[in-house]
Order: sequence, then structure tokens, then C-alpha cells
Amino acid sequence: MKYYLVAGEASGDLHGANLMKALKALDPQSDFRFFGGDLMQTEGGTLVKHYADMAFMGFVEVVANLQTILKNMKSCKQDVSAYQPDVLILIDFPGFNLKIAEYAKAQGLLVCYYISPKVWAWNQKRVLKIKRIVDHLFCILPFEVAFYKEWGMDVDYVGNPLLDAVSAFKPDASFLQKDNFHGKKIIALLPGSRKQEISRLLPDMIKASFNFPEYQFVIAGAPAFEADYYVPYLNGANIPIVFNATYDLLNQAHAAIVASGTATLETALFNVPQVVVYKGGKLTIAIARMLVKLKFISLVNLIMDKGVVKELIQEECTGEKISSELDQLVNNLAYRQTMLNNYDELDVRMGQPGASAKTAGLIVKYAEAGKKA
Repeated sequence: MKYYLVAGEASGDLHGANLMKALKALDPQSDFRFFGGDLMQTEGGTLVKHYADMAFMGFVEVVANLQTILKNMKSCKQDVSAYQPDVLILIDFPGFNLKIAEYAKAQGLLVCYYISPKVWAWNQKRVLKIKRIVDHLFCILPFEVAFYKEWGMDVDYVGNPLLDAVSAFKPDASFLQKDNFHGKKIIALLPGSRKQEISRLLPDMIKASFNFPEYQFVIAGAPAFEADYYVPYLNGANIPIVFNATYDLLNQAHAAIVASGTATLETALFNVPQVVVYKGGKLTIAIARMLVKLKFISLVNLIMDKGVVKELIQEECTGEKISSELDQLVNNLAYRQTMLNNYDELDVRMGQPGASAKTAGLIVKYAEAGKKA
């Protein structure tokens, strides 16, 4: 069968690649065409556009880049129409993907959505639109099933694909022998995968690093950038940057400073105590605070429904406050252990690996049923 996938950021590329691998195991004749990234390209098929040219974060930033976004959207619609897939698989990235879903549904294509849009966070009435334009929705967070049921929508809960990625991880035995690691305990810096995230968060992470000379700070570089991109933000600090090795870094890290997003959950699954940081444009944050009705922003705290990890957002996100929280993580043993105990409870709530295989099985089943209908 022919599969068209759309992923617009690094996490979507990861989940898309694992889903493609699972689809190939079930459907050896599978043919893929996609918007995605390097990991998806490794699985084969045709990469139409890289997510590095698509990821814009925040209300204001989206408006500022609207022409580019609309151009990408038009290109995607035309390509989907020309390819005529047996099934369209949209992965997260709701601002873009819900528009593609609406178009594809009008064209009579089977629309599957993997990783639910976070409609539970704001403007919940969008569920009504999702019911109309999405044939099958696959959720990865435990609380989402009950939420959609309240709106009269049945969804498939498949578990979380990060568990697949973490369980498949094979450590690099030579990782600690990399240049400039100096044999010290490691603090991982995960400043995100978008330009806006890196430019806003990394300088404060670097400021914090100067207060912990006894530790080796290491930056997890985003695959869309070269090492030179990070240098202006280092402020003279001798901090190594590793690429395509985030899991190796987390596997060895003693603590971490992490941009809010998928990486916060990955860090918890690797049992690394963390502080979560986020900083957006002033207008973007002001709008978000009016619209978003959530107690937390990090996935760890959302899933646990309590403050497991400290969140330093906007004006709270400073080098000084990051330093203070990092000091608690590395020097306050009781504080550190409480977080690790909460991680144990998180593991139980997350369940077992297998989301990619389960989702692939359901997609193949629904696509075959659609062909027979």
C-alpha cells in the first residue's frame, strides 16, 4: 500500500520513522512519501520536504512566517493529491496537519492522525472539527481517551512511542571517551530543535553552567543544525556539542536542563533529574496565558497531574533560577530522590513499549477495510 506521512518537527520525525519501520514489517510492499526528516528518510521512501523548513514556534512567530507556512501547505496538498495514497498519516503538528486533514478528507482519502493534537489544553471545541475530518485518531497519553469520550469521540489508545524509542536504544560504549568530556559527571543541556528555542533558552543554560565548574556540561545538538550554529550562544564556555546522540547523553547524565516538549518525557524515562525551561516571545506568551488552561506545561507533570519537575517559564527562566534548581538536583539528595521516585510512578502509568507496532497494525487494518468497502 501507499502511505503519505506528514511530520513537522524532530519528535515527529522520530515517531514517524518508528511507525514506518513497523508498517514495513506488516506490509512488505509499502511505499512511502513524506514531509519529515533524516530518521524517516533512513527508513526509505521519498522525502518531499524536511521539517527544518517547517517548524515555527508560537503565535507571533507563525504570523511572521505565514507566507512560508502557506506555501508549504499548498505544496503538501498538491503532492498528496498527486500521490493518491491509500492512507494519509498525520503526526502531531496540528496547526499544519489539521489543514491537510481537512483537504484530504474532502478528496475522499483515508485520514489517520497519530499523536493527538493537544485540544485538551485550549479551545476544546476543536474536537468537533477533528471528528469531522479525521477517520482514526491514535492517542499516546493515558488521559486523552477519557477526554475525547466526553466529546462523544472514540479514539484508539496505543501507548507512547517514546517507550519504543527508549527500549530500542543501544548505548555507545565509547560515548564517555569523546573529546573534552574530562571524566566529570555530566549535565545535559537540551535546548530544543527550533531556532527560536535555541536562541532564547541556550544563553540562560550557559549562564547557569558557569556556576558548576565541577561538572561537564554537554549540549544535545539538533540534527537540523551544524556545531557552528551554537558557538555564538556559548559565551566562551568550553561545552561540547553532540549530534545524533541525545539518548547516549541522557544515558550518562547526572542531571539535565531541558526545553519543554517531548524531551522532558525522554529525560524522565532515562531517569535523569531535570529542570524544565521555556521562553517565548512576549506577545506569544501573553496570548497563550489567556487561552491555555493548564496547570503545567511539561509532559511529565501533565501525565502525573502534579509538579514532579520544576518548570521555569518566561520571566522565571533566568540563569540564576536555573542555577538554583540545578543545585537542588545535584546537591539535595532528598529532593533528587523524590523526583526519581516520581519517575518510577510515571513508568507505571506509561505502560509497556509497542505503540509503533500497535498503531501500524490498526492503520493497515483500517486501510484494508477501506479498500474493501
